Amino acid sequence: MVTAAQPLPRATARPPRATAVRHLGPNWYACVMGTAIVATAGAALPAPLSGIPGLRTLCATVWALSFVLLVALLHARALHWTYHRDQARAHLLDPAVVPFYGCLAMALLAVGGGALTVGRDWIGTDAAVALDAVLFTAGTVVGLAAAVAVPYLMAVRHRVEPHQATPVWLLPVVAPMVSAALGPLLVPHLPPGQAQETLLLGCFAMFGLSLLATLLMLPMIFGRLITGGPLPLALTPTLFLVLGPLGQSTTAVGNVADVAPGVVPAPYSEGFGMLAVLYGVPVMGFALLWFVFASAHVVRARRDGMRFSMTWWAFTFPIGTCVTGSEALARHTGLVAFEWLAIGLYAVLVVAWGTAALHTVRGLVSGELLAGPRPALVAPRSATVRTR
Repeated sequence: MVTAAQPLPRATARPPRATAVRHLGPNWYACVMGTAIVATAGAALPAPLSGIPGLRTLCATVWALSFVLLVALLHARALHWTYHRDQARAHLLDPAVVPFYGCLAMALLAVGGGALTVGRDWIGTDAAVALDAVLFTAGTVVGLAAAVAVPYLMAVRHRVEPHQATPVWLLPVVAPMVSAALGPLLVPHLPPGQAQETLLLGCFAMFGLSLLATLLMLPMIFGRLITGGPLPLALTPTLFLVLGPLGQSTTAVGNVADVAPGVVPAPYSEGFGMLAVLYGVPVMGFALLWFVFASAHVVRARRDGMRFSMTWWAFTFPIGTCVTGSEALARHTGLVAFEWLAIGLYAVLVVAWGTAALHTVRGLVSGELLAGPRPALVAPRSATVRTR
């Protein structure tokens, strides 16, 4: 008597690469964001760096790397959702992890914006516009969904205490600000009239959406620091996430002002130009204050034994937004001081990106970064943090 072969258990049928991504969380999209901003910020650097031979080619190479990273991570996360749905659902129910879904939107947007900024040198303008249109649309939809769904989950499904407030909470509400900053790049490629004005004012609406949501979050984060003391060592780098909405909003008003003439009526286009300076200068001033404040916390944490974790990628994209914000202010004010500020911050960005990338590669080779949390080191549920 011949019996039919029994199917293999699901765990056995998983390909090895699927098993390796069981603990791959949405925070890994920060690698894509941090890499893409190195390319886009570098391509817009003012003189004297803008004239360095080969700089634009190098930026295009870095953008290509960010595109490859995005494709690889989308594939890995698809495997994660296909073979590890229990873990994926656990992430959605974990208030320390779910805010990182905002990183998916920002990764899509950052790579799309980089396609129009420097990627067009290699793939052509038409292909760059098409790629950016797809990634901008997808990133904006995901970002708006995350900006609503994540706070909703935190209010309805999660049990969050005031002492758990961290800058990670900003990630979902900052995603629409990235759309506001990068959307104006597509405006000149749309038909004149209603299409251009709709996209431009839509970007400005997302600027307001994200800005007001950020203003609701920041007091909770700062209040937790003042009353609850420093963040855990592994989370200390996330203090730099506060720079994201500050630098990105400055970039957004600057980019909107760049394309407003001829798209919106004259009084409003002139108003956007004034807003780029009247808003951007004080916000950049606060960003520099927070940069020093966060740096002091990182130095203290490093002395106390802070080791590398994926939170170190918080040193990259937020600082990059301050670079692009400084570049926008340099264009609209003509001040050399903002040009040198952009150059100085870009140097910090490159060092931070190189350090985070090197440690990430080492962690991947050793397998440490993709390993599950050690039971002995897991904190109580009320204080759970996600560092990988």
